[in-house]
Amino acid sequence: MVLGRLAHWTFDAVLLSAFLAGVRRSTGLTPSLKPDSLSESPGVKKWIENYLWVGESIMDQSVALMSSSGYFERKR
Repeated sequence: MVLGRLAHWTFDAVLLSAFLAGVRRSTGLTPSLKPDSLSESPGVKKWIENYLWVGESIMDQSVALMSSSGYFERKR
C-alpha cells in the first residue's frame, strides 16, 4: 500500500517536472531562483535544478521516442 502511494507520488512529480520542461521550451519561462526566494540555501537550489533536469531528460526521451514512431509526425 505504501509502495503504491510512493510510486504514484513519484510519477506525479516526474510528470510535473516534464510539464515544467515543456513550458520552458515553448515559452522560455523558468522558475525564479533569486537569493531572496525559497532557494536561499545552495542545497535547495541544487535540488530544484536536479528536479528540473529530470523533466528535461524525460522530455528529451519522449521526443526521441515519438520522433522514431510512425504514429507521430512533425508539423511546423
